[in-house]
Amino acid sequence: MEWLTSIRTAIEYIEEHLTDDLNIQDIADQVHMSPFFLQKGFSLMTSYGIGEYIRNRRLYEAAAELKETDEKVIDIAYRYGYETPESFAKAFSRFHNASPSQVRNGAAFSVFLPLTISLDVKGGNQMDYKITQMFSLKLIGFQRVFEMETSYKEIPEFWDEICEKYADHVYAGNEPANPYEKAIIDNCIGEYGVCIDDQGEGKFRYLIAGRYAGGEVPDGMAVYEFPRGDWAVFNCLGPLPNAMQSVNTRIFKEWLPGNPEYELCGNANVEWYDCINGEKSDPDYHSAIWVPVRRKSK
Repeated sequence: MEWLTSIRTAIEYIEEHLTDDLNIQDIADQVHMSPFFLQKGFSLMTSYGIGEYIRNRRLYEAAAELKETDEKVIDIAYRYGYETPESFAKAFSRFHNASPSQVRNGAAFSVFLPLTISLDVKGGNQMDYKITQMFSLKLIGFQRVFEMETSYKEIPEFWDEICEKYADHVYAGNEPANPYEKAIIDNCIGEYGVCIDDQGEGKFRYLIAGRYAGGEVPDGMAVYEFPRGDWAVFNCLGPLPNAMQSVNTRIFKEWLPGNPEYELCGNANVEWYDCINGEKSDPDYHSAIWVPVRRKSK
């Protein structure tokens, strides 16, 4: 299924089931896509997380019903997924800057209509990428589960935590003081960041990783192996996180919608960081995004 069509189909499904018990997996199943890639692409193309979009649409429709009908507030609250009038009133007031009773009595409320998706082609510069076949890749890393909607803030904090706790000590030239520091040195942990969509309910695993060279896997760390296959490798040049975030946005807004040959596959992707040359704040720092792809069926 074409990328733009997938996003449009997801929005249509949400609209048709706005008062149902929606979850990310159900929506992803409609477009035959990993929930991780769907949520990531949806957010980059619309500037809204899927959960945020559903909440906003429900709160708008609830306000419209309060304005246009005499139905009880509690019944409207239940219809749009709120278990108590109090939780509904709190979310409603935060979104509309007015309480349910104020809106019913004529106060203005925020308008949030269904999104429409279109392709906006900008500029003429080519993205720096290549399609390459990779042999199986086995990685080891520090692992944590994140919520999709808060991951952009929390993952950099995870990196800071691991660097401060383990990596800074050994990469400064000191001998490993524990199994975690030894694993960092033996496997060059920090060269990769890996997102793995296998948790469900809007969550995914993230690994601060390196190539697994064998040996002990300390508690709290994990090994993950990518099978042999085709990857789209997008080069990023510039200070982080801006350079990588910019390329990531262009992948979903420009490359995928306009690509006639390839589509996403699998349930994981990789960030690569140059651990030898330069610092991540350098204007010419080199990093990359690796995305598993497959040729579109004709």
